[in-house]
Amino acid sequence: MQASGELGFIGLGKIGLPMARRLLEAGYRLRVCDINAQAVRQAVALGAIAHDTPAEIASRTEIVLVSLPTPEVVAEVAGGALGVLRGKSIKYFIDLSTTGPRVAKSAAKTLEPIGVTWIDAPVSGGVAGAVAGTLAVMVACPRVLFEPVSLILRHLGRPFHVGEEPGMGQVMKLANNMLSATALAATSEVMVMGVKAGLDPVVMTEVLNAGSGRNNATEIKFPKGIIPRNFNLGFSSGLMLKDVGLGVSEGAAMGVPMAVTGAVLEAWRQVVEKIGAEEDSTTFIKLLEQVTGVTVQARK
Repeated sequence: MQASGELGFIGLGKIGLPMARRLLEAGYRLRVCDINAQAVRQAVALGAIAHDTPAEIASRTEIVLVSLPTPEVVAEVAGGALGVLRGKSIKYFIDLSTTGPRVAKSAAKTLEPIGVTWIDAPVSGGVAGAVAGTLAVMVACPRVLFEPVSLILRHLGRPFHVGEEPGMGQVMKLANNMLSATALAATSEVMVMGVKAGLDPVVMTEVLNAGSGRNNATEIKFPKGIIPRNFNLGFSSGLMLKDVGLGVSEGAAMGVPMAVTGAVLEAWRQVVEKIGAEEDSTTFIKLLEQVTGVTVQARK
């Protein structure tokens, strides 16, 4: 694998576009495509070359990265009628999405006959991490490929080698997001309980962050997104529901009891149904606020 020169990049969403920007700024020649024409125009304005299909990109470059919203879309981009399977040059498919291990393994087998190596590389850190280049990148690939892959992925954040088989990076990402979703749900409940009892939410987060209740929601999501009423952390409730659902399904398939995360999954289903799939995941708290009649915000 040559870790310099030209790359393909498919999927220019909220996280994909800033990742593409960082690769362009690192000096890569980037060939891109996305169903969102405006996002493609933004990438072209930054120096990227636009293409209409994944197959076109895969016929012009050996290394293709994808950042896509659902497992179904990843499978279509990999092996569909206009997917990279039809490309003539591709040798490495780097999946930055949260795909789930079963789709990763299936798609890897689809691409294997044409000599394409599948590399899991799901990311965590949100839009802010993508912009800053501080994402955690969970890489599953043959050990010999990790160093050259890292030369590319280090522009996006910190790569970790979590295994060699397709799907292992995806299991790691699902574990991360299940804990993130659980922390946000549980913290929302206790914060609403505290405000209902008369506590100041700002003081609550200070105490929690000094104690054993500290987590990503108390450290970041409440101070930056919920208490100021910004709700702008950049990851939708619909995507959170998708990731928790994938995780619970995978755990159950392995025979792992999923009682806690199963309950969390049901809570996120209610939030998506009643607050909205496209709303920021920090709006989880709005459902609890509606039920209790309190608002978790800074006191004047």
